[in-house]
Amino acid sequence: MRNEMMHRPVVKEELVAFMRERQKKLPGELGVVEEEAHRDGIPVIPHETVVFLQFFLGQLKPKKILEIGAAIGFSSSLMAQYVGEDGHVTTIDRFDVMIRKAKKTYERLGLTEKVTLLEGQAADILPELDEQYDFIFMDSAKSKYIEFLPECLRLLKVGGVLMVDDVFQGGTILEPVEDIPRSKRAIHRKLNQFLDTVMSHPDLTSSLLPLGDGVIMITKEKETIEL
Repeated sequence: MRNEMMHRPVVKEELVAFMRERQKKLPGELGVVEEEAHRDGIPVIPHETVVFLQFFLGQLKPKKILEIGAAIGFSSSLMAQYVGEDGHVTTIDRFDVMIRKAKKTYERLGLTEKVTLLEGQAADILPELDEQYDFIFMDSAKSKYIEFLPECLRLLKVGGVLMVDDVFQGGTILEPVEDIPRSKRAIHRKLNQFLDTVMSHPDLTSSLLPLGDGVIMITKEKETIEL
């Protein structure tokens, strides 16, 4: 199903095309998975976000990564390339169709030992986790970001990074709620609440990036964050 928000670029269309077409492609089978997803209209992270993750994770050198929203397993497979021999990626998804596709992706790429897929609702799974993660990537239901935030911050190491995808709601995030279709108003309100919270919190540092439908990078400056 076409997601209209994935086709409303925040920056000029010609610049989006430049970032997606001119930056280096992924090598090997992972690159084939990306190409197939684009061909089949599966909403994986866009290529400009892929390239950014490659650069950023190459600098961060995380050992433990948590992802909320596995989809077909593409982004977790990408991130698994950057955790080193002794690192690991844990990802969460609740949709049976996506879970089956993700498992096939991990098998196809030889990552079944490198990536753990937890099946179920993130709201139920997150409170049960007790590891500390260097990097957390949240790309799930946008209305849940504000609800998942406390658990993400609890699980994130001090100085670690929480990256949250698709925060601009197709570029409509700043529009008055009255101008938003009724079916999307709850998402609009909760995304704005999420952004207001992380951008104004004294113990969080954040930066917005116009990649895809908007990304925000968040670090926590102290162990316990009160929201």
